[in-house]
Order: sequence, then structure tokens, then C-alpha cells
Amino acid sequence: MSALICREIGVKPLPDVWADMRRFTDARNPDTPDEVWFVEHPPIFTLGLNGDRSHLLDPGDIPVLKIDRGGQVTYHGPGQLVAYTLVDLKRRKLTIRGLVQALEAAVVDTVAEYGVVALGRRDAPGVYVGNAKLAAVGLRVRRMCSYHGIAINVAMDLEPFTRINPCGFENLEVTQLSALCGVSETSELRRDLEPRLNRRLDYFSAVA
Repeated sequence: MSALICREIGVKPLPDVWADMRRFTDARNPDTPDEVWFVEHPPIFTLGLNGDRSHLLDPGDIPVLKIDRGGQVTYHGPGQLVAYTLVDLKRRKLTIRGLVQALEAAVVDTVAEYGVVALGRRDAPGVYVGNAKLAAVGLRVRRMCSYHGIAINVAMDLEPFTRINPCGFENLEVTQLSALCGVSETSELRRDLEPRLNRRLDYFSAVA
């Protein structure tokens, strides 16, 4: 079992992290360890590579960035934990769908420890509590290596989600851990999520 390098990035603008991920992916070789970057972003809407701008209903003063992941439109902001997964899929013998399922399962496993019953959906990737979306998944694969990842709502201002059709779905309810179970610190979620990501991706952890 190999190591997964886990990095705490802190708060950093999404365009800067996106550029860092592309540089990392372009520079990696078959021996480069896989990494997960834990990040929070200042407010921003992102639209997937083939996203439909009609799902941006009223972005107002929040910037919009067209980005090279799959999926439609979503919102990132303070109080949301993003786990960017930089994984060599060929080396891990993972399909894209397999990686999505592993990310969803790691979140489901984690929030179960808080007493929250969640699940992934085949028809609409992400993690849901009832009909409300708790976490959004979007990935990009180049040279059989992934970047982007999963964003989990912890304790954030959910109002910006009303300005979009989240992930392309009209009237999709969005929820967060602070409302479901009282977890209000991204650091707490990161601590509990990391070992479960390792387990679902069959790694042991090496913290950078």
C-alpha cells in the first residue's frame, strides 16, 4: 500500500489552485506520489467545461469562472471544504466512475460518524441527505491523472446557491453539516475525512 500525500492549503483563490493543479499534473511522472489538497475558496461560481450558462440565474457580484472539470455550475465559498484529488488512475487501477464513487463513499462514511445518513447518486454525482445536496463532485482527467475533486458544505452562506441551478438542477435544495449535525469547522471535517479517503482509495496517509 502506497502513501497519499495530504496537504492543508488553507484559504486560496480558486484560479490559483486550478493553475497549481494543472502544473502538478503536467509535471508528474509515473513515480510521483498522489496527493489530496484541502482548500477553502473566496466566493466564486464555477461552470464546467460543457456547462450551460443558462444555469447561472443571477450571479450578481460573485465572479464566474469557466473551468475544465465535468459537470455544470456550482458555488464555492468560505465554510466549504474542498478536497482536490490528484491521482494517477492508471497506477491505482481506477476508472473515473470508480474515483467518483470512492470520493462519495468517503464523505458518506465520515458524516455517518456524525449521525447523518447520506448517499451517492448514480444519476447525479455528489452526496445527498434526503433530496438535499451536501457535496458536489467534479473531475478532470489528463494523461490518466485526475484533478479537481469534491466540495463539502460545512458552515457557509448558502444564499449564493439560490442564484444558480446547482449542478444543473432547478430548485435543488442544498444543505450543510452545521444544519444537520452541528459540525461547523472545516478543520474538524478534514481531520475525520482524511483517513476515510485513504481507506476508500486504499492508501496510508503521509501528511505534508
